Amino acid sequence: MRVVIQRVASASVSINGVVNGAIHKGLMILVGIEEADGPDDIQWLSNKMVSLRIFDDADGVMNCSVKDINGDILLISQFTLHASTKKGNRPSYIKAAKPDVSVPLYEQLVHQLSADLGKPLATGIFGADMQVSLVNDGPVTIVIDSKNRE
Repeated sequence: MRVVIQRVASASVSINGVVNGAIHKGLMILVGIEEADGPDDIQWLSNKMVSLRIFDDADGVMNCSVKDINGDILLISQFTLHASTKKGNRPSYIKAAKPDVSVPLYEQLVHQLSADLGKPLATGIFGADMQVSLVNDGPVTIVIDSKNRE
């Protein structure tokens, strides 16, 4: 699984002009799922995301997690995170999992993140044409790949 995590002051996702999910202070996370992903990736990544210390403490030092600040999470599926641009100018999405694999994994990730955060998440709709709005706070943007655990 590959994620792009953005610390936000606010974020929302709309589908056909209707807001499907919105948050205030927290994390807006884009997630791409590949065929090789499984429960271990979900568990590791969920724990990593809710524990990332990227929010300021009382001294202005990034020392708090989204859970520590009682922040929210907006999770949005994005298969294009697995784009390969190695050959030519048209990205290949061959590494992105097909819906029969990715939908159940996405739903498991939503459930795990919600459990780890201790409250429900806001989400988009898997496979929908979505419009995402956000106010990146910092800006702070972090990319994590569960296959490259650095």
